[in-house]
Amino acid sequence: MRRSAITRSAAGVAATVAWLLFAGLALAESPAPSQAMSGDPRAGQAAGFVGNPALAIAIVVLIVAASLAATLAWIRATGGPARPDDGVR
Repeated sequence: MRRSAITRSAAGVAATVAWLLFAGLALAESPAPSQAMSGDPRAGQAAGFVGNPALAIAIVVLIVAASLAATLAWIRATGGPARPDDGVR
């Protein structure tokens, strides 16, 4: 093996060992249910919507439209879809 391959292998092993050692730090709290109130406390009531769902849907629709327009503009700017080879050289 070349030196760079050995170095990469050692780095991979070290990263794996570090990941396994520190994986325990990312564990969540116990799965037992908490005594917290149910619902969304930001809404000021037990359960309800926070914010404006219609506005959120409108923003998603605008993002989709902008993505579609950008994709079509890119296709037009780069010459359209690739054409299959017609066999003539």
